[in-house]
Amino acid sequence: MIKIARAEAYLVDIAVETERTDAVQSFIKQETIFVELHTSDGNQGIGYSYTIGTGGRAILSMLREHLLPLLLGADPTMVEALWFRLFAATRATTVGAITSLALAAVDIALWDLRCRAAGQPLWRLAGGFRQSVPLYDTEGGWLHLSTDALVAGALHAKESGWSGIKIKVGKPALHEDVERLRAVRDAVGPGFAVMVDANQSMTLAEAKARAKAYEPFGLTWFEEPMPADDVAAHARLVAQTSIPIAVGESLYSIGQFREYLVGGAASIVQVDVARVGGITPWLKVAHMAEGFNVAVCPHFLMELHVSLVAAIPNGRYVEHIPQLRALTTKEVRIENGHAVADDTPGIGIHWNRDAIDRGRAA
Repeated sequence: MIKIARAEAYLVDIAVETERTDAVQSFIKQETIFVELHTSDGNQGIGYSYTIGTGGRAILSMLREHLLPLLLGADPTMVEALWFRLFAATRATTVGAITSLALAAVDIALWDLRCRAAGQPLWRLAGGFRQSVPLYDTEGGWLHLSTDALVAGALHAKESGWSGIKIKVGKPALHEDVERLRAVRDAVGPGFAVMVDANQSMTLAEAKARAKAYEPFGLTWFEEPMPADDVAAHARLVAQTSIPIAVGESLYSIGQFREYLVGGAASIVQVDVARVGGITPWLKVAHMAEGFNVAVCPHFLMELHVSLVAAIPNGRYVEHIPQLRALTTKEVRIENGHAVADDTPGIGIHWNRDAIDRGRAA
């Protein structure tokens, strides 16, 4: 029987590719946590997870001290069993970000092994619905950008054939948001998707007022208007606005997504493969959302999410925020406004091992 012979975890800091700000924070850096698994037959799988500036070393400690030792001698093909085993070993810290992010790095490495052993790319092995998925841009919509810059970014995305752009909202005065959105909509016309994202910065009363003001602009969704742990408030907002409400990047378990879907509190599911604990739970959330006729438009990690969105029938968009170019030899292929899932066996990311080794911070 093939066994896991060696397991290693380390951290690489990646500088932010462009200035990124929203209503509550700035993207400081990407602390990227890697897990490498080596099997007795010579195969290797690489998984990763991330934070945007804090907590990376806590995740690394969780992996090194508690999770990786449990993998040694295990059968790497038993992906569900290993995920459950590691989850059960950390019940004192679940459900929580540190544990989910640590589990994700292991689970993604296991899926990388599975795909390589099968000689299949992730998008096929995880479902194989289609190879390319529509792309929308976030890089041109940050909160610190001027209205003119927002318009220029939106026009660039449209001219590039992309499906839409996401604009950060939550300016101190409502009229500022409205003026920015009006300028973008006037520039791109009615057939181009415009999403907005408040990053959990609003109360229910404020979210209701802003949603009403945003409605004339034909928005594709209103993302994270309120704190993610307030399911009831999101359900009330869904019932009072015509704008679809998107949540998910700040949810860390299948159960949290279930509460949103059962409560009618989410119109769009934005499950993040790292924050939910890996590919194994990501697919479960995606299929659960399909049962509620809800689309999946994941948060960040475009380099991995392109393969997962391509795998499922209810995958709608991939978010364009490139962040791994410093550590890879090949970028995500973009054709006619669509991101194309890589056909190489594995998770579809071509790592630059020399760059990774040079960047190790812990």
